[in-house]
Amino acid sequence: MTAALLDRAARAAIAELEAADDVEFGVRLLRNTPTHERRDPALLRHWAATADAFGAGLEPVAATARIVESDRGLAKGLLARYTSRPVPTVELFTDTLALADELIDLLGWRHWYPAGSVRAAAVAHEAVHEQLHHGPRKKDLKRALGHVVLRAGRHTLYGHVAGADEIAAHAHARTVCGLGRSPLLLTAALATAAEPQHGSPHGSPHGREK
Repeated sequence: MTAALLDRAARAAIAELEAADDVEFGVRLLRNTPTHERRDPALLRHWAATADAFGAGLEPVAATARIVESDRGLAKGLLARYTSRPVPTVELFTDTLALADELIDLLGWRHWYPAGSVRAAAVAHEAVHEQLHHGPRKKDLKRALGHVVLRAGRHTLYGHVAGADEIAAHAHARTVCGLGRSPLLLTAALATAAEPQHGSPHGSPHGREK
């Protein structure tokens, strides 16, 4: 990608993204997640802010999955992907990482995303998901979000808020990697920049397979 490939419309769209706060990107993620289409916007913002704060407060965890690299990310709309079989693996897509770094320099965002931080954030993001999916933090996040689905006497059952773990993982990566803005801003800008060549990526830039 070169500066010439970011036309006026793309630059204007990215400027609008930059003006939104990090919680707003969480709101957008929830709004585009199935089951949340008719949710109250105020509730979505509450959940997004809660998940962001929760993720930012998590202790750093070491990545235990093996890390491999490939160069097919742009076509898939992915920056990283986690697979659990045959062994837990984080696949980093070098073409998307390279585009991200080029875009950061082009937009003057290096003070938010220092050199090497995008790769580190992708690894940190995937590492913390294990806690949020299978570890003790899964229940803690549910309690923090407060999505009650059943009360019976002294017992309260908290429901899963789809997409909240993704927001928390991005907030965790932002915090432990010392980023000035959430990776969600960068991935949204990447989607805008890559659209003319590759089509707009769908879903999360972090894929997950069982």
